Amino acid sequence: MGTARVTSVNISEEKGTVKKPVPEMQVDENGVVGDAHAGAWHRQVSVLSSEIIRDFEKEMGREIKPGEFAENLTTEGIDLHDVAVLDCLTVGGTKLQVTQIGKECHGATCAIFREVGKCVMPHEGIFCRVVSGGKITAGDPMELSARPFCVRVITMSDRAHSGEYEDRSGPKIVEILEEFFKDKRWHLEVSAAVLPDDAEQLRDAVTQAQEDAVDVLITTGGTGVGPRDITPDVVLGMIDKEIPGIMENIRIRFGSEKPGALLSRGVAGVMGQTQVYTLPGSVKAVTEYMGEILKTLEHLVRMLHAIDTH
Repeated sequence: MGTARVTSVNISEEKGTVKKPVPEMQVDENGVVGDAHAGAWHRQVSVLSSEIIRDFEKEMGREIKPGEFAENLTTEGIDLHDVAVLDCLTVGGTKLQVTQIGKECHGATCAIFREVGKCVMPHEGIFCRVVSGGKITAGDPMELSARPFCVRVITMSDRAHSGEYEDRSGPKIVEILEEFFKDKRWHLEVSAAVLPDDAEQLRDAVTQAQEDAVDVLITTGGTGVGPRDITPDVVLGMIDKEIPGIMENIRIRFGSEKPGALLSRGVAGVMGQTQVYTLPGSVKAVTEYMGEILKTLEHLVRMLHAIDTH
């Protein structure tokens, strides 16, 4: 990739105007000191690469100067297409956490859009909040720290654990996750395990997932009313907050056609910054459940990390 660096630091005192290059900028907990976009919110510092700007120049046949897209930091040598939400950019003594990729263009109030009728920030802009402040100067090296998005899948089944039959629901969840995330920027890492229907072992596994800072924990199996179905009971005693609407919606949606679906006691909730879901043990059920869970999963990640994109 070569040496990644900041080629220009840019500030504007009013929103909707181009930013002007300055010799250096000071960054504190509210963003860039003296910049119109500073404040106690999630888009304190904006970043755009010279490579993206040059592509835009070729398309529009017009030279673009640093700051014209209202970016605070113009960079070079770092592929911002690889950046995901929650990744970190370090430049000088400043550490920035990515909170949003792209934004709605303000159209008539966007200087570059008024002139050429197009803007790259809605798709290519990187927006960050400050983790630790400092001084940034043009020429400072920049480093990208990619953050893995960790999902752990646990199959609860005495028979699958003993080898009596092959686990199919756990691998199906992994397949669905990989398909869902393949065109997204998250750096997905999935781990899987098969456990017997044992409360102590499940409790240990859930505790380990939290200690490992897993983003999403999904169990499959043990959500019924049989004597060995203990998954929801264990999980309910460990999560911090239940999210009843997710499972209520699933049971109502599929239970109206298949009343047996109403007998599942699956739960959804959060434990620290970890999402936790308990799914039934059949391939058909996990396919149905995951289809609904994935609709809110990314938004819930942002909520748990205090990223308010409303």
